[in-house]
Amino acid sequence: MRERLNLPSGFDGRLWRYVERGVAHPMHRHAELEFNFVVRGRARYLLGDRRYDIGRHALIWLFPGQEHILVDRARDLEMWIAVFRPALVKRTARGAVARTLRAANPPGYFCRSLSEAAARSLGALCASVAAAEEDAVRCNLGLGYALLEAWTAFGAAREGAGGLDVHPAVERAAWILRDRSDLPDLEGLAAEAGLSPSRLSRIFKEQMGVPLAAFRNRCRLDRFLALYGEGRRTTMLAAALDAGFGSYPQFHRIFRRMMGVSPADYRRGRTT
Repeated sequence: MRERLNLPSGFDGRLWRYVERGVAHPMHRHAELEFNFVVRGRARYLLGDRRYDIGRHALIWLFPGQEHILVDRARDLEMWIAVFRPALVKRTARGAVARTLRAANPPGYFCRSLSEAAARSLGALCASVAAAEEDAVRCNLGLGYALLEAWTAFGAAREGAGGLDVHPAVERAAWILRDRSDLPDLEGLAAEAGLSPSRLSRIFKEQMGVPLAAFRNRCRLDRFLALYGEGRRTTMLAAALDAGFGSYPQFHRIFRRMMGVSPADYRRGRTT
């Protein structure tokens, strides 16, 4: 899905600190180059036929031609996210750097782990640029500098936070579970993915690092959180059923296990 980021007029991009709030986001791509720099927590990115496992100090680049989705997010996930308009990338990136940063979907894996010193430096730079978000001139200058500094840090980082080629059936199954509320059962999902149920379950866990059933529940919960929001437009029961849970008891059990609180406690926390 092509997403329009609606960046403010006069700004060449944006840089902000992301804090996990349980809000689901579908598979998407956008015209802007993006990097994520993880401060704490962990998650997984699915990009077409690749998977990135990200954790503290991971720096990942997401290119305009790459549909991506953040899955299996830890509740303590925090990271800096920066997006850069094509015009800024074209103006800033030169030489060999330009060939990669201007590409829509370059070959290779673009996730590495920074050293402690490099992570501190990039974190401080991100905080400085984010603080200038109301001043277009300062922000744009900072974004250009952050783009080059982050790419330099990436080039100097050790490899090893690389990606994993994902089986097309696993990729297909993950997309179905993330993008559809009318979720098929395991047999139906396997049929759509083109594998037997047992083989799909086995390679899904091997490649995604989480059992298929747990991934399905995570997707249901993400969808519920997006539908319920602040609880002003729908009830918990209606949102849970629309999200794909079969019953309120099933929803209650999974919610408590994954969120660490009961739905009622969560609702009270959202309304106080």
